[in-house]
Amino acid sequence: MSDYQQTGYLNTDFRMFHLTDTRLKPIAFHYHDFHKILIVLKGSVSYCVEGRTYELLPGDIVFVPAGDVHRPILRDESTYERIIIYISRDYLANYCNDAYDLELCLKEAHQKRSHVLRVPTFATSRLAQIARELEHALESDGYANGLYQNLLFLEFMIHLNRALLRDGIEYLTNSASNQKMLSVIDYLNTHITEDISIDCLADTFYLSRYHLMHTFKEETGYTIGNYITAKRLLLARQLLDQGHPITTVCYECGFHNYSTFSRAYHKHYGCSPREHLTFTAPSSY
Repeated sequence: MSDYQQTGYLNTDFRMFHLTDTRLKPIAFHYHDFHKILIVLKGSVSYCVEGRTYELLPGDIVFVPAGDVHRPILRDESTYERIIIYISRDYLANYCNDAYDLELCLKEAHQKRSHVLRVPTFATSRLAQIARELEHALESDGYANGLYQNLLFLEFMIHLNRALLRDGIEYLTNSASNQKMLSVIDYLNTHITEDISIDCLADTFYLSRYHLMHTFKEETGYTIGNYITAKRLLLARQLLDQGHPITTVCYECGFHNYSTFSRAYHKHYGCSPREHLTFTAPSSY
């Protein structure tokens, strides 16, 4: 059993939740196979994403690309209010061309190694207004409501990316993170399909084997081995969905044989790679 797990399911293009808690139990590290956007409305909360920790304020927007391991940490018992949006990877990828890219905010977060966009005027912004309209539309059943929801969501993503591109809106730097472990995480993501051993990592970053394993687990909540396997399986799932042959996917994602790949895939997702293709075949929709 891995030290962290995939949570949440998304069977639509996007979902939106408006949540309020006063006493929230500690949340373990977890990840999703879809993108997540979180907007803080109230509360005293820190947010950990891929080894980076951010001290959040109302109006902060957190970007969590698919597969990124994360969790919130509540600093006190004050009311924690937020909007959470789940977004299908394939759906958002459809709105990318030479003129615009609605995934820009998520890509920028990944490239800049920062997952939080600070928008001090969010509460009075057009972005907040669209979010309220979208929330209302998702709860109603008016004429052509599905189409209206889609239009509002696309408008929300357009304004979100415009906010990113405007002067004065910036990504936060992580405020309480172990820089050595951040380097290890960045290295793992860059070389995730290659042979990676604990000894190799320890030599690369001039750390003892024990210190590396202990600190990585302490800082991120999961082991290096489980992290590598989960990232490889997420990549495998993406490649399978794109139509790549199973055997090719197995080796391209760093697995040495199909049986190991298939067992790991089944343990992680509850079905074999071949069953996944059967479940997601066009005829099944």
